[in-house]
Amino acid sequence: MKSELITNVSHDLKTPLTSIINYVELIKKEENISPEYLKDYVNVLDSKSKRLKILIEDLFEASKVSSGNIELNMEKIDLTQLLRQSIGEMEEKLSEAYLDLKINIPEAKTYVRADGRRLYRVLENLLINISKYSLPNTRVYIDIIEEDDKVKLTMKNISSYELNFDPEEIMERFKRADDSRNTEGSGLGLAIARDLVNLQGGTFSIDIDGDLFKSIVELDIIR
Repeated sequence: MKSELITNVSHDLKTPLTSIINYVELIKKEENISPEYLKDYVNVLDSKSKRLKILIEDLFEASKVSSGNIELNMEKIDLTQLLRQSIGEMEEKLSEAYLDLKINIPEAKTYVRADGRRLYRVLENLLINISKYSLPNTRVYIDIIEEDDKVKLTMKNISSYELNFDPEEIMERFKRADDSRNTEGSGLGLAIARDLVNLQGGTFSIDIDGDLFKSIVELDIIR
């Protein structure tokens, strides 16, 4: 496992770094580079450097969360409001993926005890996962259901690839669902989401039924 992790981390860090080095060398070598070409090179450098920044930030986050070396500010949070905010801020990405969101959440406030910033990160990671790996022109179902003293948040989407793996396997660090590593992302999103939910006293699970991918977050309700 450690060997595979090191290989995957090295690969994902090396790819954007190599592009950055190559484009810097091109700029240094070309004496009379045109403004148009220079602009294109700078755009590539900007994109690859941001990609590298995301990878490094996710690595640090995953390391802190898995070790428990993270401070939580636990407070009373309205899950429905936080979810609406998360969806609103992800609206452009979801729209670009041609997804039709079907949202079923209570009109009344649903309070849970959580760290607002960390819980937002969980929701963001799940929505990013949906925007990247859903089959275009399909529906995404997002539900909040209260069950006794628990609240269950589920997100269901139709996958754009074959789900021929164990649900626990996809939550391994640096394991990416498409397994080809062609999509942008660190492969740490679901692992970070799971660990953050667990640290806040909740549970996180994944269910697979054919091409249907379902993420489930359960937290204690505050009445």
